[in-house]
Amino acid sequence: MLVAAAVCPCPPLLVPAVAAGAAPELDDARTACVDALGVLAASRPDRLVVVGPDPHADPARGGTLPYPHGAAGDLRGFGVDLDVRLGPGEPRDAPARPLPAPLAVAAWLLQRADWADAPVEGLGVAERLAPARCAEVGRELAARAPRVALLVMGDGSACRSVKAPGYLDERAEDFDAAATRALGSADVAALAALDADLAHELKAAGRAPWQVLAGAAGRGDGPARVEGGLEGRLLYEGAPYGVGYTVATWS
Repeated sequence: MLVAAAVCPCPPLLVPAVAAGAAPELDDARTACVDALGVLAASRPDRLVVVGPDPHADPARGGTLPYPHGAAGDLRGFGVDLDVRLGPGEPRDAPARPLPAPLAVAAWLLQRADWADAPVEGLGVAERLAPARCAEVGRELAARAPRVALLVMGDGSACRSVKAPGYLDERAEDFDAAATRALGSADVAALAALDADLAHELKAAGRAPWQVLAGAAGRGDGPARVEGGLEGRLLYEGAPYGVGYTVATWS
């Protein structure tokens, strides 16, 4: 069952070497992410699953791609000669593909925090994964071990300003506010209700991973998948580059 979750943004700019001179702008977000990982460690999980957007995941083929403990990636595509690994040690079944950027950022965060509290695995999810499928994936993840923790990587809208990647869309601020409220209060129903089509129009890559989290935490029919219910805590929110970033914990 799910015992804890951390929600973090996934821009490569979160890595100081990538951000270079702009690195201080995300110092508060980085600190919040490290604090969120501390909450995961304190939950004493048997397994940590990192969930994030994956451009290679095909909704027509299940919409997910697994990455085992030790799977490798890098940030060379962003001008930095930096290798990362999803948990220490070599993978038992190494995939032919490297970690997608959001999971590579997660691997960097875990390395920075010296994560050694539980085996780690990754799951890439398609950006257009249907909400019902997200919920199904979340239920499957929660059943992987007696004590499962999730590190959920994903950004909000990319349309918060005229300089944002998606330019300015007046709907973006309200969408991000609703998502942040849901994430900060562990509101499963509100997360599950996020509009997938609107999220796509606003380039909100976190929608599918967040709805996977909702599926893992939702009780639905059958045995509860949450240990005593989870309480949310908002650690950070902002849109420094016109993209909505949220850091939250469920514990």
